[in-house]
Amino acid sequence: MPSLPAVSGDEAVRAFEKLGYERVRQRGSHVRLMAAGREPLTVPRHQLKRGTLRSLIRDAGVTAEEFVSLL
Repeated sequence: MPSLPAVSGDEAVRAFEKLGYERVRQRGSHVRLMAAGREPLTVPRHQLKRGTLRSLIRDAGVTAEEFVSLL
């Protein structure tokens, strides 16, 4: 797998919104995203560790390369 860049939670949310996800709620520092036919995502709004980011990308059903192109 390619190396992922350091990404903040807000940057990740914007990238996932380009995939069709919508913000449904926020509680504290976590944003809940949902899209029709896809798994819901909970994204923390701080600097994401690479493992957390990789897990979110996998749950969204895209590749790391596709995600990086959305940033």
